[in-house]
Amino acid sequence: MKYLCLAYEAEQDLKSLSREEWLALRQETLDYVAALRERGELIDTQALQSPARARVARVRDGKRAVTDGPFAETKEQIGGFFLIEARDDEHALEIAANWPSARIGGIEVRPIEPELREEGRY
Repeated sequence: MKYLCLAYEAEQDLKSLSREEWLALRQETLDYVAALRERGELIDTQALQSPARARVARVRDGKRAVTDGPFAETKEQIGGFFLIEARDDEHALEIAANWPSARIGGIEVRPIEPELREEGRY
């Protein structure tokens, strides 16, 4: 089963790391990515640029509105994602908990809906 894992992090927490701490975290992440790929558990992963670069597009009454974003009332934002293949929910949570940045942020684990169901989205 596929799961999308969203890595939440506080940008300030990452900026406060020393260069050595950042390089160690980066290397640990790259090593974990390689191990997951080797085991066939990682489908894709990407980091996102700063939330300061984010924009939100909405269409209301046929008109597009674009705002800076995100404006969540939290210090943590989505810093990246990884798409995994796992046996079940528990296996997916194990993979997420071992993602190195889970120690400084949080990883949301959400099962992928294989198709857009006719009976409703949720």
